[in-house]
Amino acid sequence: MTRFIRANLATLQKTASYYLVHITVAALVAYAVTGNLLMSLTLSLLEPTVQAFAFFFHEKVWERVRAARASPA
Repeated sequence: MTRFIRANLATLQKTASYYLVHITVAALVAYAVTGNLLMSLTLSLLEPTVQAFAFFFHEKVWERVRAARASPA
C-alpha cells in the first residue's frame, strides 16, 4: 500500500484537494436548495465521494494518454 501511495502521491493530493472543494460547493448548493443543514451535509458527502474516486481514475487515464503521446511511435 505504501508503494501505491508513493507512486500516486501527486494524484492523491490533487484528488483530496478536489474532494474538499467539491464537498464545500455541494454543501452550499444543497443548503441553498433545502434549507436543511443535516440534509445538505448528507447530500454533500455522498456525491463528491463518488466523484473523487472517478476523478482519481480519470487522472490516471490522462497520465497514460500523455505518456503515450510523449513516447516516440
